[in-house]
Amino acid sequence: MNRTIHFFTVRGMLNPGLVTGELPPTKDVYRNFINVAWPSAVESLLVALIGFVDTFMVGTLGDGAIAAVGITSQPKFILLSMIFSLNVGITAIVARRKGQKDREGANHTLRAGIILTTLISVSMSVLGYIFAVPILKFAGAEAGYIDQALSYFRILMISIFFTSLNLTINAAQRGCGNSRISMRTNIVSNVINIIFNILLINGIGFFPKLGVKGSATATCIGAIIACIISVTTLLRKDAFLSLRFKASWKLGRSVLDPITRVSGSAFIEQVFMRIGFFAYAIIVARLGTTAYETHLICMNILNLSFCFGDGFSVAASALVGQSLGAKRPDMAILYGKVGQRLAFLVSTMLFILFMTQGRFLVSIFKDDPTVTALGAGIMIILAFTTHAQTSQVVISGCLRGAGDTVFVAITSLISVAVIRPALTWFLCFPLAFGLYGAWIALCGDQFLRFSLNFLRFCNGKWTRIRL
Repeated sequence: MNRTIHFFTVRGMLNPGLVTGELPPTKDVYRNFINVAWPSAVESLLVALIGFVDTFMVGTLGDGAIAAVGITSQPKFILLSMIFSLNVGITAIVARRKGQKDREGANHTLRAGIILTTLISVSMSVLGYIFAVPILKFAGAEAGYIDQALSYFRILMISIFFTSLNLTINAAQRGCGNSRISMRTNIVSNVINIIFNILLINGIGFFPKLGVKGSATATCIGAIIACIISVTTLLRKDAFLSLRFKASWKLGRSVLDPITRVSGSAFIEQVFMRIGFFAYAIIVARLGTTAYETHLICMNILNLSFCFGDGFSVAASALVGQSLGAKRPDMAILYGKVGQRLAFLVSTMLFILFMTQGRFLVSIFKDDPTVTALGAGIMIILAFTTHAQTSQVVISGCLRGAGDTVFVAITSLISVAVIRPALTWFLCFPLAFGLYGAWIALCGDQFLRFSLNFLRFCNGKWTRIRL
């Protein structure tokens, strides 16, 4: 018992030879971490629940509706991949500047992020709208639902600018440890999304019945409101990040070099991940509408474990960056290990939930015996995936917060872009495992990434990267 307790203490997590200064009490370390992590975890959970609600409500529209919405997911994320990678750099650099107490540098980084996000998102929105048909066909959309998918996807393209700007501002705020701001904007956005889902999908009162178009329109309205709220958080003059604070808007080398150093590698990672996820989705879509809808339902449930890991990852990334900026690599390692231990505890609870209530969770989305039976089997595989998935997300957050995005990119190339799609195809078709094969491949991918990133975390090289 004493060894177990020691495992969760500051002294138990940190080798004495790594200590470079006074260590705070164990209670304070966990409190600091949780104060940053819980808003991000709640935010991610709300986003996952919105996915639940969208899938559930769209599922009432009949066969193919869930597939029509789900098939747009990976194309959308591919178009947003440059924004995601840019935001990794924004979070890491702002966190460093926060640790260095360089308010002007942090605000200059924020302004550069806003300019770059605007240029990228507008371009992606236009390209996505124009080439929507070939994009969706390449994604594997079938004739039975491609028209619904097309109308849904094109409405989403209108919202990309607002979504992107919101994400970039929130990424900068997270770098400062202000994760509650992002949580608040997303709470409001998600509530609005649900309200307009109810009003527009099936039509209530004088609101028209728009079906999947209604779901996309609700998402678009929510994104616009979230963007407006995010911008207003930058109008306080006394805030660390503020548009009223005098800082440069110039895209000079002093601000672009550190951003591109981190974001460039992060972009390569995003490219590899999105190619892998896209190829994975295309292969699964080839299994037929029933299998694909079951897959999408189970992916929504998998997001439950991801949202907790994502919250811990955000906290780890911000606190690691701030600790390295303050020249305390020992604290950076400590915060990384705190995140891993919390991730293990949460994953254990999710494992029990998925093993005991998997069939019920699947049945919530669609009351179809075939889907429920297939989904119940997938939930067992999902349960055994949660520990590896949650932990690897946290460790990846530590490495990104330190600027070690090159290693994370290489890991993604090996595991996500190559092994997962290849293994999925082999298990699904030559071995005829069907949808089970796709989920076995997903589980293997998570364990491989966890192993590679954990070894990197343990060698400590990431603590010596300069930004």
